[in-house]
Amino acid sequence: MKSVHVHLVSDSTGETVNLVGRACLVQFDHIEAEEHIWSLVRTEDKVEEILTILEEQGGFVIYTLVDSKIRRLLEDGCATLQIPCIAVLDPIVAALANFLGVEGHAKPGSQHVMNAEYFNRIEAMQYALSHDDGQSTWDLNEADVVLLGVSRTSKTPTGIYLANRGIKAANVPIVPGCPIPKEVFELNKPLVVGLTKDPKRLVEIRRQRLRLLDQDENTDYVNFEMVSKEINEARRLFTQHDWPVINVSRKSIEETAATILQLYHERLDHS
Repeated sequence: MKSVHVHLVSDSTGETVNLVGRACLVQFDHIEAEEHIWSLVRTEDKVEEILTILEEQGGFVIYTLVDSKIRRLLEDGCATLQIPCIAVLDPIVAALANFLGVEGHAKPGSQHVMNAEYFNRIEAMQYALSHDDGQSTWDLNEADVVLLGVSRTSKTPTGIYLANRGIKAANVPIVPGCPIPKEVFELNKPLVVGLTKDPKRLVEIRRQRLRLLDQDENTDYVNFEMVSKEINEARRLFTQHDWPVINVSRKSIEETAATILQLYHERLDHS
């Protein structure tokens, strides 16, 4: 493994440059990156501090800075140290400005302004948390998306991810021997999505869960035949009600959420 220092510099929270940096680093095998996150970099003193560390460690700099004076100080310092320094948003902003025929406004952290979109995300997050695992079914019809699935099919993390995109997502578990809340079958507003998983993979995940909780593994919860039956019954339910189904066995939370968002927007376009 080759080790490298990667310095992620931002005048805001660092979320954007962090995501971009990681998305790029995963493209390289056998590279172990030590990330150094520098957020709220808005003064010359802070840039000087970064340059001092860079002189000691070397590495690679990825940044999102909009203040021209701060940018120049970092760029000139990196040039002197012969350290690569890349502004990740510049090519996109420049291309958009050219396409739109207008100049963008340089404002640190402008993507984090507390506008209506921000408060919608907060409201969606609160909704997801209060409607997790079958809670508060009395107002399920207020959801944008309702996720159904047997235990350990990533319902909760998917709902939280969707909430971060401003989507109010509730999730309802399908538990053998327990009736599904009648409210689920009366929904007319939300998109209902069934999540399923390969039985073998699901058994493995459930076993890991039981071991983590130091619980007995001699149970139907991890019996392959019973788990297969569980999944088949859930699939029959999804088919019966014509609910779209997503197999999450080989999908990340982000990929599952992206599929749900596509279904959600297609539904809106046809409503």
